[in-house]
Order: sequence, then structure tokens, then C-alpha cells
Amino acid sequence: MTENLLLAFGLTLFAGLATGIGSLLAFFTSHTNTKFLSVTLGFSAGVMIYVSMIEIFSKAKTALVDAMGVQPGNWLTVAGFFAGMLLIASIDKFIPKQSNPHELKTVEDMNPPDTQGKQPDLLKMGTFTALAIGIHNFPEGIATFTSALQDPKLGIAIAVAIAIHNIPEGIAVSVPVYFATGDKKRAFKLSFLSGLSEPIGAFVAYLFLMPFLNDIMFGIIFAAVAGIMVFISLDELLPAAKRYDEAHLSIYGLIGGMAVMALSLLLFI
Repeated sequence: MTENLLLAFGLTLFAGLATGIGSLLAFFTSHTNTKFLSVTLGFSAGVMIYVSMIEIFSKAKTALVDAMGVQPGNWLTVAGFFAGMLLIASIDKFIPKQSNPHELKTVEDMNPPDTQGKQPDLLKMGTFTALAIGIHNFPEGIATFTSALQDPKLGIAIAVAIAIHNIPEGIAVSVPVYFATGDKKRAFKLSFLSGLSEPIGAFVAYLFLMPFLNDIMFGIIFAAVAGIMVFISLDELLPAAKRYDEAHLSIYGLIGGMAVMALSLLLFI
């Protein structure tokens, strides 16, 4: 359990700090590699959808049915699944569109560097985007932590998928702040801090969920995690992948993500 606990915290920290990778990419590239972005976002969606519907939902259902019986267990599994979707949808609804992390941005979407220090609205937008991503990543941290705690292989898959989709979120924070202030360190720090909400979510889960983590609680959390992952994939990753799509690269990435996840489950379970 101690080893799983350390791994769970480590994976959550890794996933959250991927926003910093996005920030660094924004500073050292003058344009967005749309082909790479389309494939990787599609790949991340494929991993999330496959592992959610095939593995996480199934584990939640088994735990709840064993603990409560067939009919109550099935009903609670479905309720938990849609509750997870409702949670992440509610968070998105109360975030302004311009600051919403689901409204992904590229380097080209921002003003050119010669406007540095002349666009205070960009600083405000970047700050609000960092806050929005922090709020949005909090339940993702809980999802990664609880998944890794129960099944390290699932935790690794989820952490990698979340890390991939956190990279463009880091760009969305750092670019407007950098163009507004001309300060790369400040932009990177804000992007970096926005990702820390994921390990904070893990810590909150450790403090408040761990004491009650029986079969029923585990089943409910896993069902909700499946809902959160599917919602993120359908609402954010796939539309963004299609936005930058060329020659069906996003669907190839999606299928590739599913295939890699399926193969890893077959080999390591």
C-alpha cells in the first residue's frame, strides 16, 4: 500500500506538471505543430475512452455489485458515471469561455511578441486561465490518485493521457502572460502553479477519502472517474484534435490510443 501511495502521488504530480512542458514549448516554438497536436490529442482521447469504458467502469460495477447486489450495484454504477460527467460539466459551465481550458489555444492565436507590455487584457486572460485550469484539474488529480492507488497500471495510463492533454493547457496560460509582460519566468511560474492543483487534489483525496475507501466508496469514485474521463475526451480532446486535423490524423491517433491501452491491459493483467 505504501508503494502504491507514493506511486499515486508521483503520477499525479507528473500529470499536473505537464502544463509546464506546454509553457516551455510555447517559448521555444514560433508555431504550433498541428499534425503532432492532432495525433497526440486523439491518442490521449483513445486511451481515456478505452480505459474508462472497458476497465474503470467494469471495475466500479464489479465492486458495487459485489457489495450491494446486482440491481442496486448496477444502478449506482450508472449514477456515479453520470455524476462524474455532471461534476466536470458544472465546472466548465461556470468558467468564462475565454478562460476555459477546453477552449484550447495555440501560439498563433495570440498577439505577436512585439505587443509585449502593451496588452494588460492578455495578462488578465492568462491569470484567469491559470485559475480555471487549476479548478478544472482538481478532480483530475483525485481521479489519477484513486486510480493509481487501486490499480497502478490504470494510474499510469490515466496519468499519461492527462499529461498529454495538459500540455496545450500550459500554452494557454503562458503565452498571453508572456506577451503581456515580456517575462518568461512569470509566465512559466503561473503555468507551473496551475498544474499543482492536480497533486493538491490527490492530497485532498488522501486526507478525506482514504479513511472511507471501502468497496462501495471505491466503486462510486471509479464510476465517477470513468464519467470524468469520457466527458473530457468528448468535450475537449476530440474537438481539439479535429480542429487541427489533417488527413484523418486525429482518428488514427484515437485508434492508436485505444490499441495501445488494449494491448497493455492484455499484457499486464
